Amino acid sequence: MNKKKALSGFLAAGILASVPLSAAQAIAPKWINVNVSEEQDGSKFNAQNYDFMKFSEVGPKLAEIEKQSNRVKVEVKGNSADGYPLYVVTIADPATQGKFGKIQALRKQMFKNPEKAQDWIANNPDFKVPVMINGSIHGTEFVGSDAVMQLIERFATENDEETKTILENNILIFNVVQNPDGRVEATRFNGEGIDLNRDFITQSQPETQETVALIKEWNPMVFLDTHGYVNYDQNNPGLIEPCTPPHNPNYEYDLYEKWALDQAKAMEAEIVGDKAQYEGDLYKNMEGTYIPQRDDSAGWDDYPPIFTPMYAMYHGAYGHTLEAPQNDEDGVRWMYNAIMGALKFATENKEEMITDQIEMFKRGINFDHPFHEDGFFPKAYVLPVDEEDPTVTNKAVNHLLKNDIEVVQASKAFEADGKSYPKGTYIVQMDQAKAGLANTMLWDGEDITDDTPAMYDISAWSLPELWGFEAIGVQGDVAAVVSKVNNVKEQGSLTGNGPFIIPNSSVKAVQLANQLLQKGIEVKRDSEGNFYAEAAANAVSEEVKASGLNIESGKVPADAVSIENVNIAILKDGGMGKVQSHSGTKLALKRLGFDVKELTPSEVAKQGLASYDVFVYSGTENLISVNLSAANKEFGLQSQEELAAFKANVESFVNDGGKYIAVGAGASRATKILGLTDDEINSGGYNSNGIIKVAYEGTGTTAGYGEDDLGFVYRPVWYTSTDNDEVLATIADDEDFFVAGHWKNRDAAQGQAIMVKEQDKDVTLIGLEAGFRDHTDYLFRLLSNSIFEK
Repeated sequence: MNKKKALSGFLAAGILASVPLSAAQAIAPKWINVNVSEEQDGSKFNAQNYDFMKFSEVGPKLAEIEKQSNRVKVEVKGNSADGYPLYVVTIADPATQGKFGKIQALRKQMFKNPEKAQDWIANNPDFKVPVMINGSIHGTEFVGSDAVMQLIERFATENDEETKTILENNILIFNVVQNPDGRVEATRFNGEGIDLNRDFITQSQPETQETVALIKEWNPMVFLDTHGYVNYDQNNPGLIEPCTPPHNPNYEYDLYEKWALDQAKAMEAEIVGDKAQYEGDLYKNMEGTYIPQRDDSAGWDDYPPIFTPMYAMYHGAYGHTLEAPQNDEDGVRWMYNAIMGALKFATENKEEMITDQIEMFKRGINFDHPFHEDGFFPKAYVLPVDEEDPTVTNKAVNHLLKNDIEVVQASKAFEADGKSYPKGTYIVQMDQAKAGLANTMLWDGEDITDDTPAMYDISAWSLPELWGFEAIGVQGDVAAVVSKVNNVKEQGSLTGNGPFIIPNSSVKAVQLANQLLQKGIEVKRDSEGNFYAEAAANAVSEEVKASGLNIESGKVPADAVSIENVNIAILKDGGMGKVQSHSGTKLALKRLGFDVKELTPSEVAKQGLASYDVFVYSGTENLISVNLSAANKEFGLQSQEELAAFKANVESFVNDGGKYIAVGAGASRATKILGLTDDEINSGGYNSNGIIKVAYEGTGTTAGYGEDDLGFVYRPVWYTSTDNDEVLATIADDEDFFVAGHWKNRDAAQGQAIMVKEQDKDVTLIGLEAGFRDHTDYLFRLLSNSIFEK
């Protein structure tokens, strides 16, 4: 036996197409079964409906296919927010299946020795590459998973030459239904109300975390994300990326676009070549499909890393969103054909494409970014640790590690760019394979207002600025004695005999205060927002250790007052406009340790708010409208009588001393409609968003924030005519108040109020997005401050 040849074969499989442990070796997650009677037959938001495969049918069908084929592995990789199984199907020819598990340890060789990997590819043309297909991340876009199921059956059982050729060159990974909750309920979002295709920078949801782990495990060469429904051009129905500008500068975009447009054209050709088989005239008469990069100049960008394919691109994938034209059987065929076109193109060009994918990793390792200005990528990021409350930095480090970003920790004190840092400081060296992903997570962002007329979604997301930790870019070499970090395990500590000071410094700190309150321990709060637990050490030690904070004893200041458990209701958006606009704030409140009850507009109208201490409105003003479309009607008020009752109940609640908090532009406008403020509500553009400079008053409701601080806006709002208010925070009175993002015509907002409290009633308006998509951790404490402040 030629040992050198055999080893090189194992290396190829390891660096290009390894797979997880077998189902027998892994611990199978537990899940709940679907109540078939509760599965929805369609969505009112879809213009067409057809007899799509219900989620309850997916598992049995996969089991049936697996029994028929020795090419297939079916696994459950996790559970959805509502507890449903997340199915992953891997398909490869039987000879490749036999190598699974043996070469797991070699999978990351292309990150360590990319030149050798490229040389090996040139000399071994029979290697296989991983291609990943993501099924229906939006629950109402049923055609994606239906096409995936048809493809699984084909590649598991068929033996035609085309099928065999694709399997001889690729390993296919199908994330079968990425959003089971949405498919069962016929909603766009998951069971927590989060749009999963906006969650890939935050990764707050189990479905997103499963997909991230799958991408990290495989580093697929091609990533296809199935969606619907787009018809910008009747002659060219559907949509296939690549995208219009602006492109995120953290990509090695030259390597991506070298192949992405041609791959899109190959998908288009496959679709059009089969048009005689379609039923509808839209498809029979099509000339092509809409490819944003080819057919447009703006409006469908790939700038933020919140979308699944854009996130996958940071792992070297040629990522594409595929938007079927319609929700019907023709839409399924369109999606099937598009995926087949991509598989054929990848098969024909795999050697050159995988070589360029590895080139991205090589550029990172060698700190060689030929299309970036010197200094765009720092040599390293230094992440100092707050000894009293390390929880935010610890969360950030674990997040980086989960995303395949290497982090080290200083074993001794060191200097970088002339500044001294202590032992224990974390360092992200930027000479690593996935430097682009590290930088897009840790940089400050940029103002792209003048680069494009409008953005599809958010334009700024800096983790340090919006989570609240330091990440200091260093342009010089960092000479430090370090050790590799694999995971940060948090354990808090307790010093002294009490009272114990819990600083108003993080989400975990507020959560700890709430846990102690719920345990019956007396907790006081001072004007700086700090908490004081009046209890013996053994009464609080368990919660403190779990929190990760280092808590000490101290004196309780004279201005500290006792706080109590509060009953909080939040107005529920059941899915208006295919979005649960309240969900981010709801999750923020839960992470702060509050018990939160969701109430629909009709429930508020019928039941009132007498049993609650706090009412939070965070979402669209359409929740209190009766002029709604058929699809939105079920989520709003049903009649003028209900609207009158809603207004009366909210007014009665506030008059009786209840606390009302509005978050964001829509809620602020609703507050005006309800007559709870006489402020003028001013709004920026619908597509505007970003990070801004904010001057906070700094005590009470804005305790823990400063005069030279930051905030985040989405569809910005600010307040004028505030003479009857206490102004708690203003947008910085500086023409450069906008830090990063996209916001045209913003001059009028400079220096204006962005957080106010009515003087004659307990009504607080927060124009900042204090709970945006479970991402703006740094601003969450504006919510807890508003709740606790008397």
